[in-house]
Amino acid sequence: MSKLYYKYGVMGSSKTASALMCKFNYEQQGFRVLLLKADMDNRDISDGKIIVKSRIGLSSACITFNKNENLVEFFNKLNAQNDYDVIIVDECQFLTKKQVEQLKNLSIEYTVLCYGLLTDFKTELFEGSKRLIELADSLQELKSVCSCGRKANVNARFVNGELSTEGDVVAIEKDEINYQPMCYICYCKLLKAKENNNG
Repeated sequence: MSKLYYKYGVMGSSKTASALMCKFNYEQQGFRVLLLKADMDNRDISDGKIIVKSRIGLSSACITFNKNENLVEFFNKLNAQNDYDVIIVDECQFLTKKQVEQLKNLSIEYTVLCYGLLTDFKTELFEGSKRLIELADSLQELKSVCSCGRKANVNARFVNGELSTEGDVVAIEKDEINYQPMCYICYCKLLKAKENNNG
């Protein structure tokens, strides 16, 4: 049944692995799957092609789109040649509000599954995530755990090993920037320690 699904979680909650396993399952049953992600996430390249790659090693070639793309028009051009049944979007937090609305329109005829973060490192909703919550037919949290054992619900950003609460919302992981899934209690403890050190 065609619907808009939103599967969200913190960093390290196996969102991308779940997206790739979902793609595999659909393809095993003979469905044609279009795998998409925003072009701002260009960390992973294989043989000159952008890929979706999970932390556990699963990967697949994908097609990228930019934030100005009309996804209905974009899909229709691709679909004319490939006759897709299912659309899977990884890193869907980077979608614009309009693009989520376009995916909702596509979900009238096609199954659309979106995988991504819910909130940024400041614990605020991404634009795309907010609209997905409002429009998705199905919401599912993919859970992860904090180092203390509690459920993780914060994407804590660290810059050169220090907790960061400032900067651009979008900062792809690199040598000096990384993210850790944390529970809110541990996050607040780190925030307090940072404030005490700076005070």
